[in-house]
Amino acid sequence: MHQIRRVAMLSLHTSPLEQPGGGDAGGMNVYVRHLALELAAAGVAVDIYTRRTAASQPDSVQLAPAVTVHHITAGPFSKVSKEALPELINEMADAVSAQVESLTGVPVKVIHSHYWVSGMAGILVAKRLDLPLAHTMHTMARVKNHHLPQGQTAEPGIRVDGEQHIVAAATRLIANTTAEAAELERHYDGCEQRIDVVSPGVDLKVFKPAFRDRSRQNLGIAPGRFHVVFAGRLQRLKGPHVLVKAAALLREERPDIDLAMTFLGARSGNDKYDLARLIDDAGLTSVASIHPPVGPAELADWYRSADVVAVPSSSESFGLVALEAQACGTPVIATNVGGLPRAVSDGRTGLLVEGRSPVLWANAIASLHDFGETRADMGRAASVFAESFGWEKTAAQTILSYDLALKYQYEAPPGC
Repeated sequence: MHQIRRVAMLSLHTSPLEQPGGGDAGGMNVYVRHLALELAAAGVAVDIYTRRTAASQPDSVQLAPAVTVHHITAGPFSKVSKEALPELINEMADAVSAQVESLTGVPVKVIHSHYWVSGMAGILVAKRLDLPLAHTMHTMARVKNHHLPQGQTAEPGIRVDGEQHIVAAATRLIANTTAEAAELERHYDGCEQRIDVVSPGVDLKVFKPAFRDRSRQNLGIAPGRFHVVFAGRLQRLKGPHVLVKAAALLREERPDIDLAMTFLGARSGNDKYDLARLIDDAGLTSVASIHPPVGPAELADWYRSADVVAVPSSSESFGLVALEAQACGTPVIATNVGGLPRAVSDGRTGLLVEGRSPVLWANAIASLHDFGETRADMGRAASVFAESFGWEKTAAQTILSYDLALKYQYEAPPGC
Protein backbone atom coordinates (compact mmCIF):
# COMPACT_ATOMS: atom_id res chain seq x y z
CA MET A 1 0.00 0.00 0.00
CA HIS A 2 1.41 3.40 -0.97
CA GLN A 3 2.14 6.04 1.66
CA ILE A 4 0.81 9.07 -0.23
CA ARG A 5 -2.80 10.12 0.32
CA ARG A 6 -2.62 13.72 -0.91
CA VAL A 7 -0.40 15.67 -3.32
CA ALA A 8 -0.17 19.33 -4.33
CA MET A 9 0.39 19.80 -8.07
CA LEU A 10 1.78 23.02 -9.52
CA SER A 11 0.79 23.93 -13.07
CA LEU A 12 1.22 27.66 -12.70
CA HIS A 13 1.67 28.89 -16.28
CA THR A 14 -1.29 27.01 -17.75
CA SER A 15 -4.43 25.49 -16.31
CA PRO A 16 -5.68 21.93 -16.83
CA LEU A 17 -9.09 23.54 -17.34
CA GLU A 18 -7.94 25.20 -20.59
CA GLN A 19 -8.57 23.78 -24.06
CA PRO A 20 -5.32 22.28 -25.45
CA GLY A 21 -4.13 23.33 -28.89
CA GLY A 22 -3.66 27.08 -28.55
CA GLY A 23 -1.81 29.65 -26.45
CA ASP A 24 0.27 27.84 -23.84
CA ALA A 25 -2.18 24.94 -23.57
CA GLY A 26 -1.05 21.63 -25.00
CA GLY A 27 -0.09 18.12 -24.04
CA MET A 28 0.93 19.19 -20.54
CA ASN A 29 -2.64 20.32 -19.81
CA VAL A 30 -3.92 16.89 -20.83
CA TYR A 31 -1.20 15.23 -18.75
CA VAL A 32 -1.93 17.14 -15.54
CA ARG A 33 -5.70 16.69 -15.81
CA HIS A 34 -5.70 12.96 -16.55
CA LEU A 35 -2.90 12.13 -14.14
CA ALA A 36 -4.79 13.92 -11.36
CA LEU A 37 -8.03 12.07 -12.14
CA GLU A 38 -6.31 8.67 -12.16
CA LEU A 39 -4.40 9.45 -8.97
CA ALA A 40 -7.72 10.23 -7.32
CA ALA A 41 -9.13 6.93 -8.60
CA ALA A 42 -6.15 5.23 -6.95
CA GLY A 43 -6.89 6.91 -3.60
CA VAL A 44 -4.61 9.96 -3.81
CA ALA A 45 -6.35 13.34 -3.42
CA VAL A 46 -4.92 16.04 -5.73
CA ASP A 47 -4.92 19.82 -5.28
CA ILE A 48 -3.82 21.56 -8.49
CA TYR A 49 -2.54 25.14 -8.26
CA THR A 50 -2.61 27.44 -11.27
CA ARG A 51 -2.36 31.21 -11.65
CA ARG A 52 -5.57 33.25 -11.76
CA THR A 53 -5.80 35.04 -15.13
CA ALA A 54 -9.18 36.75 -14.63
CA ALA A 55 -10.87 38.30 -11.61
CA SER A 56 -14.02 36.31 -12.42
CA GLN A 57 -12.32 32.94 -11.97
CA PRO A 58 -13.56 31.10 -8.86
CA ASP A 59 -11.15 30.33 -6.04
CA SER A 60 -11.51 26.63 -6.79
CA VAL A 61 -13.09 24.25 -9.29
CA GLN A 62 -13.90 20.64 -8.45
CA LEU A 63 -12.79 18.35 -11.31
CA ALA A 64 -13.72 15.20 -9.39
CA PRO A 65 -14.56 14.36 -5.75
CA ALA A 66 -10.85 14.23 -4.86
CA VAL A 67 -9.42 16.61 -7.50
CA THR A 68 -9.57 20.40 -6.99
CA VAL A 69 -8.12 23.15 -9.16
CA HIS A 70 -7.17 26.21 -7.07
CA HIS A 71 -6.70 29.63 -8.71
CA ILE A 72 -3.99 31.56 -6.87
CA THR A 73 -3.55 35.31 -7.16
CA ALA A 74 -0.12 36.42 -8.34
CA GLY A 75 0.48 39.28 -10.74
CA PRO A 76 -2.22 40.85 -12.93
CA PHE A 77 -5.64 39.36 -13.65
CA SER A 78 -4.65 38.62 -17.23
CA LYS A 79 -2.58 36.28 -19.33
CA VAL A 80 1.14 36.79 -18.81
CA SER A 81 3.72 35.64 -21.32
CA LYS A 82 5.97 32.78 -20.26
CA GLU A 83 8.89 35.20 -20.58
CA ALA A 84 7.39 37.45 -17.89
CA LEU A 85 6.33 34.67 -15.51
CA PRO A 86 9.74 34.27 -13.80
CA GLU A 87 9.18 37.69 -12.17
CA LEU A 88 6.16 36.19 -10.38
CA ILE A 89 7.84 33.03 -9.03
CA ASN A 90 8.25 34.29 -5.45
CA GLU A 91 4.71 35.68 -5.38
CA MET A 92 3.28 32.42 -6.75
CA ALA A 93 5.27 30.38 -4.22
CA ASP A 94 3.97 32.52 -1.36
CA ALA A 95 0.38 32.08 -2.53
CA VAL A 96 0.68 28.32 -3.00
CA SER A 97 2.42 27.84 0.35
CA ALA A 98 -0.32 29.75 2.17
CA GLN A 99 -3.08 27.78 0.47
CA VAL A 100 -1.48 24.37 1.09
CA GLU A 101 -0.98 25.28 4.76
CA SER A 102 -4.65 26.22 5.03
CA LEU A 103 -5.93 22.87 3.71
CA THR A 104 -7.88 20.75 6.17
CA GLY A 105 -8.21 16.99 6.38
CA VAL A 106 -5.57 14.63 4.98
CA PRO A 107 -2.21 16.48 4.81
CA VAL A 108 -0.25 17.01 1.60
CA LYS A 109 2.82 14.76 1.53
CA VAL A 110 4.46 15.67 -1.81
CA ILE A 111 4.72 18.70 -4.09
CA HIS A 112 4.65 17.77 -7.81
CA SER A 113 5.61 20.61 -10.17
CA HIS A 114 5.16 20.69 -13.95
CA TYR A 115 7.36 22.79 -16.29
CA TRP A 116 10.27 24.90 -15.13
CA VAL A 117 8.38 27.96 -13.82
CA SER A 118 6.35 25.72 -11.52
CA GLY A 119 9.53 23.88 -10.59
CA MET A 120 11.22 27.06 -9.42
CA ALA A 121 8.17 27.96 -7.33
CA GLY A 122 7.97 24.34 -6.19
CA ILE A 123 11.47 24.47 -4.72
CA LEU A 124 10.42 27.39 -2.52
CA VAL A 125 7.10 25.79 -1.54
CA ALA A 126 8.72 22.45 -0.68
CA LYS A 127 11.37 24.17 1.45
CA ARG A 128 8.84 26.30 3.35
CA LEU A 129 6.52 23.37 4.04
CA ASP A 130 9.31 20.81 4.59
CA LEU A 131 7.98 18.51 1.87
CA PRO A 132 9.70 16.53 -0.91
CA LEU A 133 9.51 17.84 -4.47
CA ALA A 134 8.84 15.70 -7.54
CA HIS A 135 9.24 17.50 -10.85
CA THR A 136 8.24 16.75 -14.45
CA MET A 137 10.05 18.88 -17.04
CA HIS A 138 7.72 18.26 -20.04
CA THR A 139 10.21 20.14 -22.23
CA MET A 140 13.80 21.26 -21.59
CA ALA A 141 15.51 24.42 -22.78
CA ARG A 142 18.87 22.84 -23.61
CA VAL A 143 17.18 20.08 -25.59
CA LYS A 144 14.98 22.56 -27.49
CA ASN A 145 18.00 24.76 -28.22
CA HIS A 146 19.95 21.71 -29.43
CA HIS A 147 17.21 21.03 -32.02
CA LEU A 148 16.41 24.70 -32.70
CA PRO A 149 14.68 25.19 -36.09
CA GLN A 150 15.89 27.97 -38.36
CA GLY A 151 14.17 31.23 -37.48
CA GLN A 152 13.21 30.13 -33.96
CA THR A 153 14.44 32.14 -30.96
CA ALA A 154 16.56 30.19 -28.48
CA GLU A 155 15.18 29.53 -25.01
CA PRO A 156 16.49 32.20 -22.58
CA GLY A 157 19.36 31.71 -20.18
CA ILE A 158 17.10 32.28 -17.17
CA ARG A 159 15.18 29.13 -18.11
CA VAL A 160 18.36 27.11 -18.64
CA ASP A 161 19.66 28.20 -15.23
CA GLY A 162 16.28 27.54 -13.62
CA GLU A 163 16.11 24.00 -14.99
CA GLN A 164 19.65 23.34 -13.81
CA HIS A 165 18.62 24.47 -10.33
CA ILE A 166 15.52 22.24 -10.40
CA VAL A 167 17.52 19.16 -11.40
CA ALA A 168 19.85 19.78 -8.47
CA ALA A 169 17.12 20.55 -5.94
CA ALA A 170 14.22 18.20 -6.75
CA THR A 171 13.89 15.04 -4.68
CA ARG A 172 12.69 13.05 -7.72
CA LEU A 173 12.66 13.86 -11.43
CA ILE A 174 9.94 12.22 -13.52
CA ALA A 175 10.88 11.69 -17.19
CA ASN A 176 8.47 10.63 -19.94
CA THR A 177 10.92 8.25 -21.62
CA THR A 178 14.35 6.70 -21.17
CA ALA A 179 15.52 9.14 -23.87
CA GLU A 180 14.37 12.08 -21.74
CA ALA A 181 16.04 10.56 -18.69
CA ALA A 182 19.29 10.36 -20.68
CA GLU A 183 18.87 14.02 -21.69
CA LEU A 184 18.48 15.00 -18.02
CA GLU A 185 21.75 13.25 -17.29
CA ARG A 186 23.61 14.53 -20.36
CA HIS A 187 22.43 18.14 -20.46
CA TYR A 188 21.85 18.84 -16.75
CA ASP A 189 24.09 16.34 -14.90
CA GLY A 190 21.01 14.66 -13.44
CA CYS A 191 21.66 11.67 -11.19
CA GLU A 192 20.25 8.46 -12.69
CA GLN A 193 19.15 7.17 -9.28
CA ARG A 194 16.89 10.20 -8.79
CA ILE A 195 15.12 9.90 -12.16
CA ASP A 196 11.93 7.86 -12.60
CA VAL A 197 10.70 7.03 -16.12
CA VAL A 198 6.90 7.27 -16.32
CA SER A 199 5.21 7.19 -19.73
CA PRO A 200 2.19 9.46 -20.26
CA GLY A 201 -1.11 7.78 -20.98
CA VAL A 202 -4.06 8.06 -23.31
CA ASP A 203 -7.79 8.11 -22.54
CA LEU A 204 -8.74 4.78 -24.12
CA LYS A 205 -12.44 5.39 -23.45
CA VAL A 206 -12.41 8.37 -25.84
CA PHE A 207 -9.56 7.60 -28.23
CA LYS A 208 -10.49 4.25 -29.75
CA PRO A 209 -11.13 2.78 -33.20
CA ALA A 210 -14.60 3.26 -34.70
CA PHE A 211 -16.21 3.56 -38.13
CA ARG A 212 -13.70 5.54 -40.20
CA ASP A 213 -16.14 6.19 -43.05
CA ARG A 214 -18.66 7.62 -40.61
CA SER A 215 -16.08 10.02 -39.17
CA ARG A 216 -15.08 11.16 -42.66
CA GLN A 217 -18.70 11.70 -43.62
CA ASN A 218 -19.43 13.62 -40.41
CA LEU A 219 -16.48 15.93 -41.02
CA GLY A 220 -16.98 16.42 -44.75
CA ILE A 221 -13.94 14.49 -45.99
CA ALA A 222 -14.80 13.30 -49.49
CA PRO A 223 -14.30 9.62 -50.38
CA GLY A 224 -10.98 8.98 -52.09
CA ARG A 225 -9.19 11.99 -50.62
CA PHE A 226 -5.97 11.18 -48.79
CA HIS A 227 -6.50 12.98 -45.49
CA VAL A 228 -3.56 14.14 -43.35
CA VAL A 229 -4.33 15.64 -39.92
CA PHE A 230 -2.15 17.84 -37.71
CA ALA A 231 -3.27 18.66 -34.15
CA GLY A 232 -1.42 21.06 -31.88
CA ARG A 233 -0.30 24.64 -31.38
CA LEU A 234 0.39 26.45 -34.64
CA GLN A 235 4.02 27.35 -34.03
CA ARG A 236 7.33 26.69 -35.77
CA LEU A 237 8.42 24.21 -33.09
CA LYS A 238 5.46 21.94 -33.94
CA GLY A 239 6.23 22.16 -37.67
CA PRO A 240 2.91 22.59 -39.52
CA HIS A 241 4.80 24.59 -42.18
CA VAL A 242 6.77 21.42 -42.98
CA LEU A 243 3.50 19.79 -44.03
CA VAL A 244 2.53 22.80 -46.17
CA LYS A 245 5.86 22.60 -48.02
CA ALA A 246 5.50 18.82 -48.38
CA ALA A 247 1.99 19.30 -49.80
CA ALA A 248 3.34 21.79 -52.35
CA LEU A 249 5.94 19.23 -53.46
CA LEU A 250 3.34 16.49 -53.74
CA ARG A 251 1.08 18.70 -55.85
CA GLU A 252 3.94 19.11 -58.34
CA GLU A 253 5.38 15.58 -58.26
CA ARG A 254 2.34 13.47 -57.37
CA PRO A 255 -0.76 15.13 -58.80
CA ASP A 256 -2.44 11.70 -58.65
CA ILE A 257 -2.68 12.03 -54.84
CA ASP A 258 -5.96 13.77 -54.00
CA LEU A 259 -4.55 15.35 -50.85
CA ALA A 260 -6.46 17.02 -48.03
CA MET A 261 -4.72 18.50 -44.99
CA THR A 262 -6.47 19.58 -41.81
CA PHE A 263 -4.72 21.67 -39.16
CA LEU A 264 -6.42 21.70 -35.74
CA GLY A 265 -4.99 24.36 -33.45
CA ALA A 266 -4.29 28.02 -32.77
CA ARG A 267 -1.26 30.28 -32.45
CA SER A 268 0.83 30.13 -29.32
CA GLY A 269 0.67 33.37 -27.30
CA ASN A 270 2.09 36.33 -29.22
CA ASP A 271 3.76 34.08 -31.80
CA LYS A 272 3.65 35.79 -35.23
CA TYR A 273 3.70 32.42 -37.00
CA ASP A 274 1.08 32.77 -39.75
CA LEU A 275 0.13 29.35 -41.10
CA ALA A 276 -2.87 30.69 -43.03
CA ARG A 277 -0.59 33.01 -45.01
CA LEU A 278 1.84 30.16 -45.74
CA ILE A 279 -1.03 28.07 -47.10
CA ASP A 280 -2.30 30.98 -49.20
CA ASP A 281 1.18 31.83 -50.55
CA ALA A 282 1.64 28.18 -51.57
CA GLY A 283 -1.69 28.20 -53.41
CA LEU A 284 -2.99 25.36 -51.26
CA THR A 285 -6.28 26.79 -49.98
CA SER A 286 -8.16 23.99 -51.78
CA VAL A 287 -5.95 21.40 -50.09
CA ALA A 288 -5.31 22.68 -46.55
CA SER A 289 -7.73 24.05 -43.96
CA ILE A 290 -7.30 25.37 -40.41
CA HIS A 291 -9.79 24.67 -37.63
CA PRO A 292 -9.73 25.82 -33.99
CA PRO A 293 -8.79 23.38 -31.21
CA VAL A 294 -11.54 20.90 -30.33
CA GLY A 295 -12.48 18.79 -27.34
CA PRO A 296 -11.42 15.16 -26.91
CA ALA A 297 -14.48 13.48 -28.48
CA GLU A 298 -14.35 15.63 -31.62
CA LEU A 299 -10.57 15.31 -31.77
CA ALA A 300 -10.92 11.53 -31.77
CA ASP A 301 -13.35 11.85 -34.69
CA TRP A 302 -10.77 13.91 -36.64
CA TYR A 303 -8.10 11.29 -35.94
CA ARG A 304 -10.40 8.56 -37.23
CA SER A 305 -11.18 10.59 -40.35
CA ALA A 306 -7.47 10.72 -41.20
CA ASP A 307 -5.47 8.31 -43.32
CA VAL A 308 -2.40 9.61 -41.49
CA VAL A 309 -1.77 11.89 -38.51
CA ALA A 310 1.44 13.94 -38.80
CA VAL A 311 3.67 15.14 -35.94
CA PRO A 312 6.54 17.12 -37.53
CA SER A 313 7.88 18.61 -34.26
CA SER A 314 11.51 19.63 -33.90
CA SER A 315 11.44 18.70 -30.19
CA GLU A 316 8.91 16.64 -28.26
CA SER A 317 9.25 15.16 -24.78
CA PHE A 318 6.75 12.45 -25.70
CA GLY A 319 3.99 13.30 -28.20
CA LEU A 320 0.51 12.68 -26.82
CA VAL A 321 -1.04 13.48 -30.22
CA ALA A 322 0.82 10.53 -31.72
CA LEU A 323 -0.46 8.22 -29.01
CA GLU A 324 -4.05 9.47 -29.20
CA ALA A 325 -4.12 9.06 -32.99
CA GLN A 326 -2.78 5.51 -32.79
CA ALA A 327 -5.37 4.64 -30.13
CA CYS A 328 -7.96 5.59 -32.77
CA GLY A 329 -6.39 3.14 -35.21
CA THR A 330 -4.65 5.75 -37.37
CA PRO A 331 -0.95 5.42 -38.32
CA VAL A 332 1.36 8.32 -37.52
CA ILE A 333 4.24 9.98 -39.32
CA ALA A 334 6.52 11.72 -36.79
CA THR A 335 9.94 13.26 -36.54
CA ASN A 336 12.53 10.88 -35.11
CA VAL A 337 13.28 13.12 -32.15
CA GLY A 338 12.83 13.22 -28.36
CA GLY A 339 10.13 10.90 -27.05
CA LEU A 340 8.45 10.30 -30.42
CA PRO A 341 10.41 7.07 -31.09
CA ARG A 342 8.80 5.75 -27.89
CA ALA A 343 5.34 6.96 -28.89
CA VAL A 344 5.54 5.57 -32.45
CA SER A 345 6.82 2.10 -33.40
CA ASP A 346 8.67 2.80 -36.66
CA GLY A 347 7.50 0.57 -39.49
CA ARG A 348 4.81 -1.06 -37.35
CA THR A 349 2.43 1.69 -36.20
CA GLY A 350 3.75 4.51 -38.38
CA LEU A 351 6.89 6.05 -39.80
CA LEU A 352 9.67 8.10 -38.21
CA VAL A 353 11.28 10.75 -40.41
CA GLU A 354 14.87 11.91 -39.90
CA GLY A 355 14.56 15.67 -39.58
CA ARG A 356 12.03 18.04 -41.11
CA SER A 357 13.02 18.15 -44.76
CA PRO A 358 9.81 18.70 -46.79
CA VAL A 359 11.18 16.23 -49.36
CA LEU A 360 11.45 13.45 -46.77
CA TRP A 361 8.02 14.27 -45.38
CA ALA A 362 6.48 14.29 -48.88
CA ASN A 363 8.07 10.88 -49.53
CA ALA A 364 6.71 9.48 -46.25
CA ILE A 365 3.18 10.72 -46.99
CA ALA A 366 3.36 9.33 -50.54
CA SER A 367 4.58 5.94 -49.34
CA LEU A 368 1.64 5.48 -46.99
CA HIS A 369 -0.70 6.65 -49.74
CA ASP A 370 0.70 4.12 -52.20
CA PHE A 371 0.60 1.10 -49.90
CA GLY A 372 -2.95 1.03 -48.60
CA GLU A 373 -2.75 -2.49 -47.15
CA THR A 374 0.38 -1.60 -45.19
CA ARG A 375 -1.35 1.53 -43.93
CA ALA A 376 -4.34 -0.52 -42.77
CA ASP A 377 -2.03 -3.02 -41.03
CA MET A 378 -0.26 -0.14 -39.30
CA GLY A 379 -3.58 1.27 -38.12
CA ARG A 380 -4.59 -2.05 -36.55
CA ALA A 381 -1.17 -2.43 -34.91
CA ALA A 382 -1.34 1.17 -33.69
CA SER A 383 -4.57 0.65 -31.74
CA VAL A 384 -3.12 -2.46 -30.06
CA PHE A 385 0.14 -0.63 -29.29
CA ALA A 386 -1.70 2.28 -27.63
CA GLU A 387 -3.64 -0.05 -25.31
CA SER A 388 -0.55 -0.41 -23.10
CA PHE A 389 -0.54 3.35 -22.36
CA GLY A 390 -3.58 3.76 -20.11
CA TRP A 391 -3.49 6.64 -17.61
CA GLU A 392 -4.04 4.23 -14.70
CA LYS A 393 -0.57 2.80 -15.40
CA THR A 394 0.89 6.32 -15.47
CA ALA A 395 -0.72 7.07 -12.10
CA ALA A 396 0.53 3.83 -10.51
CA GLN A 397 4.12 4.55 -11.60
CA THR A 398 3.84 8.17 -10.44
CA ILE A 399 2.73 7.01 -6.98
CA LEU A 400 5.88 4.85 -6.80
CA SER A 401 7.91 7.98 -7.58
CA TYR A 402 6.09 9.86 -4.80
CA ASP A 403 6.94 7.06 -2.35
CA LEU A 404 10.61 7.37 -3.31
CA ALA A 405 10.41 11.14 -2.87
CA LEU A 406 9.14 10.61 0.66
CA LYS A 407 11.83 8.02 1.34
CA TYR A 408 14.68 10.21 0.13
CA GLN A 409 13.38 13.58 1.28
CA TYR A 410 16.28 14.11 3.68
CA GLU A 411 19.02 12.11 1.96
CA ALA A 412 20.20 11.42 -1.55
CA PRO A 413 19.65 7.89 -2.92
CA PRO A 414 22.71 5.66 -3.20
CA GLY A 415 24.94 6.73 -6.09
CA CYS A 416 23.97 10.42 -6.06
